Amino acid sequence: MNIVLCYVIFSSGVWTWRTVLWVAIGWTVGISLGMLSCIYVATLHENDLWFSNIKEVEREISFRTECGLYYSYYKQMLRAPSIQQGLSELINDNATESKRTINLLRRMNIYQEVFLGVLYRILPIQAYLEPVYFYIYTVFSLQAVYVIALFITSWLLSGSWLAGALTGVWYILNRVDTTRVEFTISLRENWSLPFFALQIAAITCYLRPHLKPIQQKVVLWLMFLATLCFCLTWQFNQFILLVQALIIFTLDCLDLISTEQVTCLYLVQVSSLLSVWLLQFCNSMILGSLALSFIVAALFVKHFQRGLKTGGLTARLGKLLLHTVLVLALTFTINYLAKQALQLRSDEHIFKFIKSKFGLGPTRDFDASLYLCEEAFGLLPLDTFDRLAGTLLAYPYLVTLIVLLVMLALPICMRADVAYNLLHTVFFGLLALSTMRMKYLWTGHMCAFAAYGVCGKELWSLCLNTIHCNTKTKLRLIRYTVPLAILGFLCCKFWPKLMTEVSELREFYDPDTVELMTWISSKTPKKAVFAGSMQLLAGIKLCTGRVLTNHPHYEDRALRERTRQVYQIYARQSPEEVHRILRAAGADFVVMEDSVCYERRHGRGCRLRDLLDLANGHIMDGPGDNDPDLVHASHPRFCESVKTDGPAYTALFSRVFQNKTFHVYKLKRGKKRAKADREPVAMEDKTQ
Repeated sequence: MNIVLCYVIFSSGVWTWRTVLWVAIGWTVGISLGMLSCIYVATLHENDLWFSNIKEVEREISFRTECGLYYSYYKQMLRAPSIQQGLSELINDNATESKRTINLLRRMNIYQEVFLGVLYRILPIQAYLEPVYFYIYTVFSLQAVYVIALFITSWLLSGSWLAGALTGVWYILNRVDTTRVEFTISLRENWSLPFFALQIAAITCYLRPHLKPIQQKVVLWLMFLATLCFCLTWQFNQFILLVQALIIFTLDCLDLISTEQVTCLYLVQVSSLLSVWLLQFCNSMILGSLALSFIVAALFVKHFQRGLKTGGLTARLGKLLLHTVLVLALTFTINYLAKQALQLRSDEHIFKFIKSKFGLGPTRDFDASLYLCEEAFGLLPLDTFDRLAGTLLAYPYLVTLIVLLVMLALPICMRADVAYNLLHTVFFGLLALSTMRMKYLWTGHMCAFAAYGVCGKELWSLCLNTIHCNTKTKLRLIRYTVPLAILGFLCCKFWPKLMTEVSELREFYDPDTVELMTWISSKTPKKAVFAGSMQLLAGIKLCTGRVLTNHPHYEDRALRERTRQVYQIYARQSPEEVHRILRAAGADFVVMEDSVCYERRHGRGCRLRDLLDLANGHIMDGPGDNDPDLVHASHPRFCESVKTDGPAYTALFSRVFQNKTFHVYKLKRGKKRAKADREPVAMEDKTQ
């Protein structure tokens, strides 16, 4: 894809040996920086865990939380007797959620695990490369694609590959804020963001002036493929595409791109979403997405509202305001009707989170509170800007941003590709400021945007015109001198630090979890069903293959309700009620963690036990205020009291394993079983 994009970018114009040499050097630098980024994160991962020297169970435990769940399906594809049977097991899975058969390819974005599993089976590499290395090296290689895509974007904007070099160096030096791939390998964003960066590069190329029709068609196909891969590999794709659709809408309203370009960009998004809808077995969440509703509304209103950009300033502003109101009103109408027709409620937790985050709804909702209490979903910490300023990234970025926003507001003529990237960094910057986890959508592009400001002609021409000394020679001199000076400074200052960082050696050490997984694998039936926290259960599925009651993929309403029910093991509930809930979910064993029962990582009001108490209407533990409608619970906290081995608890639960971190109890099948088995978990659905 990068090679084709390279051809499209540089196929116009007169080629000389100097041009060929210059472009060849540029691509060599870009690919080298991409490979350097790949090797850098792979080295950090190896050094942090001593990955090549630890046991297989320890390697699997290192895929923590939802990463372990996703990796388990790659492992499942490899262990299946055939590719066809592996696919059949994923489509008719009854081990991820007990008492339910679900289509994993419909529910989750795991096509990448399927693809890698098939590829590993058919390639003659089994004797040379272990499956886990094939997986992690693929993810790390995508980091090279990511850096090269950012390199292309800044090169396109500035006309100089020095901007790309600066982009790659900034991306690597700001690793803490641009990626977390080295310790969250399987996260969907690590698969998806490289394709998103490729899509941005393709859009930037598409909006370049004087592009030939055949070049536009090639770039549109590249854009579609990149968008398709992006959407297929991350469940949050619809929200990202919604922001992008708003950017395109703004460009259209400001008359910065043509009607044909607007329509083509929208159609690429729609066709990508519908393709994913088909590949995910008609996943209703896509048809009910705000992104799709907005694009349909925007195209519909645009078709019928003529003369939008005619008349005086006041008339145009009035028309634009009316146009915007009509599009938004139609968007919410279409979305509401679609969700009613599809009976879609799977994504309601996200909107509850947004409402609660901005104080627009109740804050006791368990699902919304789980998000609100996580640091990743809070506001972007201010120390982020200190780190970005330390690598000189923040200063040129802010200067470029301010100057271009002023030019846009005046309005001063601006290239369409520059305008797109300006609005892109503004919209995604606002998203990152509001939600820290979204910063990875912003900071990579920030590197490319700042590098454009340093190496681009527009800003330096404006500066030189201001002091009345703008000549081609001076402009060329400053465009090459400044980035080279910054690169030299960054290399001198940070190269020793990078060398120290890649030479630091650590070792994986989690004996309690290793002991737990070893015990489960050797001492429990293969079809045993385990209940516990979402994060731990993902590891249990990967390491032992046992059946789960719940898991971290939180995009299903019935699963969220079951998780809240299972989590009553950390609430103030009677042993009879907990036993009934767990038996209804099909659990044979329950694993309780002291780190959850006695949690101190979060403050009061955000500990899991507090969220459960609030949801149950109970007064929270510890000193502090409580809402007046909360009452004292009639039972002690289950995770604490079960350890006392009182008669009420031993009648229903027997302790079968414990260490310093974990306590495993087996549910007894006494008189309670018949009643419990008849009592379904709320929102039970066996045909998902």
